[in-house]
Amino acid sequence: MAEFSLFNIASVVITLAAGFGYLNHRWLKMPPSIGLVVIALLASFGAIGLDVLFPSLGFANAIRGLLAKIDFHEFLMKGILSFLLFAGALHVNLNDLANRKWAIGSLASIGVLSSTLLVAGAVYGAAGLIGAEIPFIYCLIFGALISPTDPVAVLGILKTVTVPDSLKAKIAGESLFNDGVGVVIFTIVVAIAAGPGLGQPLTAMGGVKLFVMEAFGGAALGFLFGFVIYRAMKTIDDYSLEVMLTLALVMALYAAAFALHVSGPIAVVVAGILIGNHGARFAMSETTRVHVNTFWSLLDEILNAALFLLIGFEVIALTFTEQITTLMLMAVPVVIASRFLSVAAPLSLLKLKRAFTKGAIPVLTWGGLRGGISVALALSLPETPYRDAILAMTYGVVVFSIVVQGLTVKHVIRWLVK
Repeated sequence: MAEFSLFNIASVVITLAAGFGYLNHRWLKMPPSIGLVVIALLASFGAIGLDVLFPSLGFANAIRGLLAKIDFHEFLMKGILSFLLFAGALHVNLNDLANRKWAIGSLASIGVLSSTLLVAGAVYGAAGLIGAEIPFIYCLIFGALISPTDPVAVLGILKTVTVPDSLKAKIAGESLFNDGVGVVIFTIVVAIAAGPGLGQPLTAMGGVKLFVMEAFGGAALGFLFGFVIYRAMKTIDDYSLEVMLTLALVMALYAAAFALHVSGPIAVVVAGILIGNHGARFAMSETTRVHVNTFWSLLDEILNAALFLLIGFEVIALTFTEQITTLMLMAVPVVIASRFLSVAAPLSLLKLKRAFTKGAIPVLTWGGLRGGISVALALSLPETPYRDAILAMTYGVVVFSIVVQGLTVKHVIRWLVK
């Protein structure tokens, strides 16, 4: 149908994002990403309410029809995520990351893995108490997709709050790397589950090999591509061509990562850090730096707006039952408590040798926002008896994270850090 062509879908999404963004800027005055989610949620509930009162209008069905034409997983994981991660990585200070490598590394690896297990155990127990009986492997799948903090959401919030540099580096660094680790863990757990439609079985040793290949292979590929573009930029001084080179870098690198079966998110983060630090310092003139930063900042804002708008509208596609609603409500405190434990354990051990910013553990806990990556991974699951419950729990945690935690993290930082 013509009305659902790719161009028309993009036109609707961008037009709504611009219109809702204007409403938020003029009246709600929330951070842009949060404002878009809130307005889209209100619009979704409004459409559902109108459908109840006036079924013949079909507003909710029209939105469902549009959403059905958008593969959220493809849109995010195989589309805009590469651009968003690169844009975020460009502004991360490599020296800050290096100085806090042990904290960031432990949070992005041990933290994600421990949170996955904690969430899975708690959800398995909670589901059993209400008679939902979700198999443990599916609880692990939920734990894997909800444990990584979302770099898009986290970096968006960091733009609106004042955070000490040492703590900001930990939050930003963890969010950029742990999503790549989380996606790899999710892929492994889904493969191990090996249920109908979930792919070929995977052994534990095979999972370890896959993790090493995906994570370290992605980092190596990102460094290789980033270094080639860095050397190319060093030989020229043409800001328009250099902007195009960075754009080509992201697209070619992400495509190569998928073809080679290594982590695309980790690859573009490594390339972005390289270009944003050594590239900006040694390969770009001041004019080029301004244009590169301006281009990626604008692209980041536009794609962010589209992403958070769609997150707000996805609520209309959920299936609710009493059990699913109960699980969704229980998932929020479970995920927050698991996040606290998975942050506190590695940082408490590291505190024995080095000092951390006051309030680091609670701020990292509350500031560890979930976002579109978790929703995309949940939507990528094939139809199983447990998919609706996993999707609803994911959505509940993500909306609470973006709206409630996102709006209050500024006050938490002021209270605990200063």
